[in-house]
Amino acid sequence: DKTVSLRKDLSEMHEWITQAEEEYLERDFEYKTPDELQKAVEELKRAKEEAMQKEVKVKLITDSVNNFIAKAPPAAHEALKKELDVLITSYQRLCSRLKGKCKTLEEVWACWRELLSYLDAEDKWLNEIELKLKATENIQGGAEEISESLDSLERLMRHPEDNRNQIRELAQTLTDGGILDELINEKLEKFNTRWEELQQEAVRRQKSLEQSIQSAQETDKTLRLIQESLAVIDKQLTAYTADRVDAAQVPQEAQ
Repeated sequence: DKTVSLRKDLSEMHEWITQAEEEYLERDFEYKTPDELQKAVEELKRAKEEAMQKEVKVKLITDSVNNFIAKAPPAAHEALKKELDVLITSYQRLCSRLKGKCKTLEEVWACWRELLSYLDAEDKWLNEIELKLKATENIQGGAEEISESLDSLERLMRHPEDNRNQIRELAQTLTDGGILDELINEKLEKFNTRWEELQQEAVRRQKSLEQSIQSAQETDKTLRLIQESLAVIDKQLTAYTADRVDAAQVPQEAQ
């Protein structure tokens, strides 16, 4: 009987839709690791593609029902037409929900990858600061050399806040949705602790270098005065020697 066959096709399609809804849309998902999140994205993509492929079958069922209705007595029309309308509505709703959830999860995955890229960029900057601090730890030299090191450190510290703000916003977006919250909080705590420690150390080093510059400038000034004084004495002694003046005659200079 054609009616039985059509109803069987409609029923099987309904069962598939119900199963897909339960499997991909009704379950509560928790993503605690990046692997779980990535796996969920891939599964949902496959589910969305599978649902789209079912469009051919839905169309075949629709054509079969409509062809049957065109030839069958009116008494058989209403029930079958109603079942077909329910099927089409359910199928379209499933496809729409799968597309929406797939898009959302893809955006979440992109958000996670973006967060990692910003963290990586900031870690590289913090590595540079760490190296710079080590290089200026026991710096030797005059005021000019120390001043160059201070300028170099200060240039490095003039780092825009944009990346850190992005990290904060992306992390908040993910954790608000319960996505990778434990992992993200752990990464942020580690990053923020290191950031604060290096910032504080950099400030201390800047003050230390400023003091070293001041001290070196004072030393340079003292040395310059000594050199000028020695030059005057040397000139005087040279003149005395040329005039064959005895040291006993000039006790202060001799002394």
